Amino acid sequence: MPSLPDARLLIGGRWCEGASHRQALDKFRLEPCTTIHLPSREQVREAVAAADAAYRASRLTPHERGAILDRAATLLESRADDLVRALQVEVGFPAGDGAGELKRAVQTFRLSAEEARNFCGEMVPIEGAPNQSGRLGFTLRVPLGVVAAITPFNAPLNTVAHKVAPALAAGNAVVLKPSSYTPTAAVVMAECLLAAGLPAGLMTVLHGGADTAQALLDEPRVRFFAFTGSTEVGAQIQRKAGLRRTQMELGSIAYTIVADDADLDRALPRIVNAAYRKAGQVCTSIQMLLVQRGVYDTVRDRLAAMVRALPCGDPLDAATVVGPVISEGEARRIEAWIDRAVAAGATRLAGGPRVGAVVPATLLTDVDGGMAVGCQEVFGPVMSLVPYDTLDEAIDRVNATPFGLATGFFTNRIGDALAAARRLQVGGVHINETSSSRVDVMPYGGSKDSGFGREGPHHAVREMSEERMVTLLA
Repeated sequence: MPSLPDARLLIGGRWCEGASHRQALDKFRLEPCTTIHLPSREQVREAVAAADAAYRASRLTPHERGAILDRAATLLESRADDLVRALQVEVGFPAGDGAGELKRAVQTFRLSAEEARNFCGEMVPIEGAPNQSGRLGFTLRVPLGVVAAITPFNAPLNTVAHKVAPALAAGNAVVLKPSSYTPTAAVVMAECLLAAGLPAGLMTVLHGGADTAQALLDEPRVRFFAFTGSTEVGAQIQRKAGLRRTQMELGSIAYTIVADDADLDRALPRIVNAAYRKAGQVCTSIQMLLVQRGVYDTVRDRLAAMVRALPCGDPLDAATVVGPVISEGEARRIEAWIDRAVAAGATRLAGGPRVGAVVPATLLTDVDGGMAVGCQEVFGPVMSLVPYDTLDEAIDRVNATPFGLATGFFTNRIGDALAAARRLQVGGVHINETSSSRVDVMPYGGSKDSGFGREGPHHAVREMSEERMVTLLA
């Protein structure tokens, strides 16, 4: 049975044991694979105090911060075997998903290193104002202090990188609370940062669940909260954060639209990948595929064959494409949603019985808005096909949900593409790509109940810093 090292706490530059322990499971075998150390309330207080002290003592220049992040990226690459194995065991990623996660995290670190070196303000032309002759004006960008990063299980390396690396690039100290389902990638990242020369205390790792997050919210020295997770939990964090700044990447029901002029040979493989990679556990995984009626039958039949052919099972098997979801409890929930939809009139074109935490890739039709699979975020390997007639109808369907993270649109009609880009109430519109298309340099975030603020290193360093106006009269 695969096992991983203990996930200890990192406080003040020291790895230490927690006040209590919890087991994390191998997501396919459903057996313990590592021990997680959980902090006491006093250890959380100590950790935030140490992070705040390290931030105040730090004299790293922007170029020094960039060099540390570049070295950490190289060290992450050198730990590829360890990291991919941990992602297979702890998260249930097949090897391809794990390798992709690592590659993107390395790129996120390198992009953040560039942002660190370019971290600066701008000139403000105040001399032209009345009675301001001889006066100069410029801004500085300055860090906020202690940033708390609360991260999810479904991208336990790259989502962590998107919060940790820009925060450090901007000159902050980071207190990271990774998902208790998937602690190991965060521990390895912290080890790489320390080995790269990051001063002790600027990087803290505290494991745990809601209790640890609540303890961080109770610490006034935490100046910024970066959170990825459910809309319900995000709303709770926002209320508790008060006037402190936050960045929220929250839930979604992701749509992709296929017009009747789309290049299906190009679109369908991308759609299958976007719906079922990481077992559909991505906020932008295609949950609802809107297909224009003229090509609906063709798309339905071709997708059904493609989805039935996806190998599902053990992520350590090189052939596996769809591994387990994060827990057997979540697998049972997803299975129940599918079964209820079928009992209410939906048709299952692909899929089958759950085995442990593995839900086979599922394709549904005849889904209506009253079914859970049609109106709530599934967060599993389930995609539903819905026909539409006009672009207005498709746009209205997307905009009718309370969420707005991203939408894909396959079409070769430039007017329709631009109309969709202007009218879809989402954070990202991807033409001839899927809702799940993301390049790490992009600004990434949602609208409506999908959150606010933007990830992507160039944008995140600005979220995690503030502008200070300086004037000088000679």
